[in-house]
Amino acid sequence: MSAITYGLEGKIVVVTGGSRGIGLEIARRLLEEKARVVICGRKQENLDAAASSLGHEASLTAIAAHIAKEEDVDALFSRVLEAHGGLDVLINNVGMNLMTPSTSDATVAQWQKIIETNLTGTFICSRKAASIMKGKRSGSIVNITSIAGRKASPGMGIYGIAKAGVEMMTKVLAAELASFNIRVNAVAPAMVRTDFSKPFWSNKDIAEHVVRGIPLGRIAEPIDVVHPALFLASDAAGFITGQTLVVDGGATAV
Repeated sequence: MSAITYGLEGKIVVVTGGSRGIGLEIARRLLEEKARVVICGRKQENLDAAASSLGHEASLTAIAAHIAKEEDVDALFSRVLEAHGGLDVLINNVGMNLMTPSTSDATVAQWQKIIETNLTGTFICSRKAASIMKGKRSGSIVNITSIAGRKASPGMGIYGIAKAGVEMMTKVLAAELASFNIRVNAVAPAMVRTDFSKPFWSNKDIAEHVVRGIPLGRIAEPIDVVHPALFLASDAAGFITGQTLVVDGGATAV
């Protein structure tokens, strides 16, 4: 267990895309904090495998849901309310990309799929979470975005556009929900060593090129994103809203 704590014991937290990668590690750390955690993902078998690896059966619920489908999101949060009676934190972690040679050559179907998952899904989940949090006049939403939303990168064009939209959504929702004491922030990592980015970091030449552009000299690990996300979710960030914390080893500073 990490010596760093965030005071999230007993908090009800939904983590989208919690069956693998960054979402799985966020869920793991939340459970160590003794939070009550709900993870969602599209495939129940992946969620069941994640739940088995996480343990903490009494504090963890795994619910299959496609976050870009409004009916799935409604059902997800209905089950959260049924099981826990409320919601304290939403962590919008789901992300996907389809490698495209260039945005101008992409198909409309590719555009829609990437935008739907990364941007529309974040909107639908945030809207539903906010409607619950408004009732208790408190809450925290943390969006996992990407430095691809700030810097054009090969093969990441539509993904970057979607993540730029998430970053602006963070600001807009923060302004709109502040009067309800609901904070909305984001974490924008560089490449993280997960299955999502494996085609990049598993290629020696690409990995070396990426690392050369990172002053701290390495690719991020999931835990590098977990701690900023939990900080923003916690009361330690009680006077922070509408912000995006860049976690990139200094890559955008040079």
